[in-house]
Amino acid sequence: MSDYEALAELRHQWRRFLRFSEGAARAAGLEPRQHQLLLALKGLPHGRRPVIKELAQRLQIQHHSAVELTNRLASGGYVQRHRSNQDRREVLLFLTAKGEAVLQKLSLHHQAELRARGPALLAALEQIMGNGTRRKGSNVVSTRKRTRKSE
Repeated sequence: MSDYEALAELRHQWRRFLRFSEGAARAAGLEPRQHQLLLALKGLPHGRRPVIKELAQRLQIQHHSAVELTNRLASGGYVQRHRSNQDRREVLLFLTAKGEAVLQKLSLHHQAELRARGPALLAALEQIMGNGTRRKGSNVVSTRKRTRKSE
């Protein structure tokens, strides 16, 4: 299998999962990015503060986009804002019972989908990651090799 075929297969498998995820979020009454924000909030690594800046970074979106997502989730009753006791300028975000319930339902669906489609996704990833170097017969040259030659 060529590198292009392997990359295309990984993209195909990943897109199938994302399509499922987007549909599941909409079926639960959320936009996909709203679901992603709920998941990012619930899954923050220990020691990370549940603030807009952190969530924007985790989702790789602009700060103002994270604010808008939070506004919609707050008006829907999925998240609440609370001022920090340590720094009154800081606003912390928390899931409500409604947010916890919808996230749990979606997470169970996602886990089931990953159990079903995970092997194909993993196989596609392993095909690409196999050697970590250019495979014999590969038709994609790494940037690292091109940079060294041009020096």
